[in-house]
Amino acid sequence: MGCSYHIRKTNIDLEEEDEDSVETLTSYQCLVNKTNEDNLHSQQNLVNKTCDEGNKEEADYQKTIKRFEELVASLPKGKGWMTEHLVYYKGCWLTAYGALKGLMFIQDHFKAQPTDIFLATFPKCGTTWLKALIFATMNRSRYDFPSHPLLSASPHDCVPFLDAYIFQNNPVSSIHSLPSPRLFATHIPYDLLPNSMISSGSRFVYICRNPKDVLVSKWVFMNKARPKELPPLSLEDAFELFCKGVSHYGPFWDHVLGYWKASLESPEKILFLKYEEMMREPFVLLKRLTEFLGQPFSLEEESDGVVHEIIRLCSFENLSSLEVNKTKVKRFSNQLVIDNCDFFRKGRVGDWENHLTKEMIERLDQITEEKLEMVLD
Repeated sequence: MGCSYHIRKTNIDLEEEDEDSVETLTSYQCLVNKTNEDNLHSQQNLVNKTCDEGNKEEADYQKTIKRFEELVASLPKGKGWMTEHLVYYKGCWLTAYGALKGLMFIQDHFKAQPTDIFLATFPKCGTTWLKALIFATMNRSRYDFPSHPLLSASPHDCVPFLDAYIFQNNPVSSIHSLPSPRLFATHIPYDLLPNSMISSGSRFVYICRNPKDVLVSKWVFMNKARPKELPPLSLEDAFELFCKGVSHYGPFWDHVLGYWKASLESPEKILFLKYEEMMREPFVLLKRLTEFLGQPFSLEEESDGVVHEIIRLCSFENLSSLEVNKTKVKRFSNQLVIDNCDFFRKGRVGDWENHLTKEMIERLDQITEEKLEMVLD
């Protein structure tokens, strides 16, 4: 016959257990409180660090503004095309509160990365077209053609101007979180680029154009963007200013020469293209562009018609017919808002023949031959 045992706990035993439970619970609660306190300290430290970084960036931002205000007051002025005046800075004519201010923010705050790609142009040399081509090429494995971003967004939204992007995305540090490779455009002459961009290993694609077409296209565009309170700029005045080098990011010839010489010295970093050649042989030049950017077309892509599809997508006829480029606007700053349709005029070579006099043509040809002889050969 088995025996069963039942051990009855005494009150003393129960009291000891209660004391142990209370002590354990107290220890656990202290641990939880310490953990929460440590977490709060970590979060507060992170907040303080973020605030400190934000305060420092804001202080640096204000230093650049002060430096700009002191500088701009001392610079020579010339007649503007889109604005009343241009300022002369280190051999180049710039809009004061757009181009010069943007340049100074780039000099002080922008940190280039080796994977960055910059499209560099003098205004009205095919910037919009090349933006579309580069964006479509670099993202061809990411987007399908039927739902491509270029069908609903301007090329200027897809590849922003660096100085305008910095203005619109304060703090400036936000630019560093963009996915690689970052695509930017700039009109800044090569000689004014900060050393951080030149020595970073970034690649530049530059496109130039016949100065006679540049003059006419720029004159038409700038008059559309010119404030209503300023009288229209005549072609005769625009011609004289252009010949003297007094135009946005001018002189034109110095701009071209700067990138041309740099492309000879560093062909692996700077690709120099000509608008007229791109128009004649887009297939050949687009393949050359992709090889330079390290994204050559595969034989399969070529046989599948990918190259031709990109050319069609980015063509003047297609882009200019899209609703976004007919009715929407591009806001570069609070002061500069451009109708997207103004970026699409004719997209042709040789329209200068319909606008320039014989004397104008001869004078421009003479200046071009003297200054760009090596580029034209």
